[in-house]
Amino acid sequence: MPHPELSIVIVNWNTKDLLRRCVESIAASNIPTQFEVVIIDNASHDESLALIRESSCAQSLLAKQQLRIVQNSENLGFGRANNQAFALTKSPFVFLLNPDAQVEPDAIEKLLQTIRSNGGIGACGPRILNADGSTQTSVYFSPPSPWHTFLWQLKLYLMLPGKLRGELLLGTHWTHNRRRDVPMMIGAALLVRREVIDKIGGFDEQFEMYSEDHEWCWRMRKSGWRVVFDPSATVTHHGGVSATKRWSNEEKLRMRLDSGFKFEQLALPRLKLIANQIANYVVVSTQIAGRQITGGEIGDLRLIKKIHTEHLKRALKREHRDEPSSDSAHRGVSA
Repeated sequence: MPHPELSIVIVNWNTKDLLRRCVESIAASNIPTQFEVVIIDNASHDESLALIRESSCAQSLLAKQQLRIVQNSENLGFGRANNQAFALTKSPFVFLLNPDAQVEPDAIEKLLQTIRSNGGIGACGPRILNADGSTQTSVYFSPPSPWHTFLWQLKLYLMLPGKLRGELLLGTHWTHNRRRDVPMMIGAALLVRREVIDKIGGFDEQFEMYSEDHEWCWRMRKSGWRVVFDPSATVTHHGGVSATKRWSNEEKLRMRLDSGFKFEQLALPRLKLIANQIANYVVVSTQIAGRQITGGEIGDLRLIKKIHTEHLKRALKREHRDEPSSDSAHRGVSA
């Protein structure tokens, strides 16, 4: 097979039939660009690899040398496994795709057109849909700030006009309906220029789960690359399939908040880091007080307050990381 121009990287862990459906959606796509599919399996113990090998579309891709399957002996996590794929491929473009996602027939080609349209675009991503066809939030304000925390968590955004609210806060407040530069996009479906990986490295492997996409997009933009959202391309994403099987809801909550704090340590100067933790603490304390007054359910708020308290103490103790993973090997960069 000629040297592919595009490598589609899928990191799999126990996604059963979803992996097969993901690869089938790629095979059914209109991709005139020469491509390969690289599946990195993180030591799955279900039938997902057996199902993919039995499928006719995978057999066709294998026959054309367009499919590679790498089986790891342990679960390396999302970031490390993607970095593994980056090291195994040489194509000028890499498309990260979750195994629980299916691409629309022209989605990949539209993203390629977008990233090729301007040499300054380092990454671009599609509009992501839930299984019911509704828009899945994939663009977030990053890194967070105290005003953002207060506006969002205390619902002060209700005082803002809807359009202004969306443009300022992004996330669930934004309609995801126009092409624009954004602070970050989730890694469930993300097309990245190889030159970006060569220059800034891959994912920071100190993030096992959550916020690794925030950190990577932040590093791209810090290095002068544009990150572009293009809603003309669409991908359906079931979301959270592997994480649900690996961790409890409480474990996922702690991991998400701890990873977010780790990212803020990298991205923010110390005073802003402290201000963010104070804002988080004040907001969750206010929410608990409000629920107690109204007799509402406290739910996970006590655990969230405990975690934010820990983060505030660490920020006040000058525990601050100034650079992402100084060891280049932790960011998918060859020594």
